[in-house]
Amino acid sequence: MTHIDLPANFAFLAGLHINPLFILSGLLVGALVGLTGVGGGSLMTPILVLLFGVHPATAVGTDLLYASITKGVGTAIHGARRTVDWRIVGLLAIGSIPATLLTLFGIEHCGKSAAMSSLITHVLGYALFLTAVMLIMRGRIRRYAERQQAEALAAGADEGRLRARRIALTIVVGLVLGFLVSLSSVGAGALGVTALILMYPQLPTVRIVGSDIAHAVPLTFLAGAGYFLLGKVEVSMLISLLLGSVPGIIAGSLLAPRLPEKALRVMLAAVLALVGLRLVLG
Repeated sequence: MTHIDLPANFAFLAGLHINPLFILSGLLVGALVGLTGVGGGSLMTPILVLLFGVHPATAVGTDLLYASITKGVGTAIHGARRTVDWRIVGLLAIGSIPATLLTLFGIEHCGKSAAMSSLITHVLGYALFLTAVMLIMRGRIRRYAERQQAEALAAGADEGRLRARRIALTIVVGLVLGFLVSLSSVGAGALGVTALILMYPQLPTVRIVGSDIAHAVPLTFLAGAGYFLLGKVEVSMLISLLLGSVPGIIAGSLLAPRLPEKALRVMLAAVLALVGLRLVLG
């Protein structure tokens, strides 16, 4: 690693070490996030665990704070464009925040045991499989949800009851995402967007994506802060990743309109499935 010499005013950062390989990883993952909208937690944590040998808990904690900062920028953009449904964000948070706190309590209780390390690795692997499936099936899932809603309304279903059901399901989805994201850092992107498409097929995709990103910010920040307090965040690694991800996200966002989204999703899904298989099989 390269040691950074800092002025006296920044003496508190004197122990900072910037790793060029972490910067490159942040650049590549950031570009994928900019191109496809997903891939941050789905790829960064496996990269840290499999390629750099980082302890799973430390990889998850560092990636959570990394995601909260990068998605904070996305939320600011979506908020300015009014493509965030804050009511949905609030409902998701009702479920995700308690689930996050409970998961962090469990991690603190178990410590850095071999059992906890194995649990995080396997949950991450299975979450990656599910993410890959959701990426491939997202279009069909939207069409199915739109058809089911139209048939229910045509059959005379009570719209008020359907609304109450969506509210309850949104809170449950938030709870599941809180658990998955806190334990594996995966789920806030592809899984969250797919679940919202199923429940709110009438909303434009950009509004669903914006709402999911906005919800991911407090969720990943709260979970990441918990890992930080538990001593499971590597600050130098976090800064190195961010140094690469910021230009990566900008480049990916600029290139996205010029590349076929479907091909990118298939390619990303294949990578996620292979990484998930590697994690599950050890």
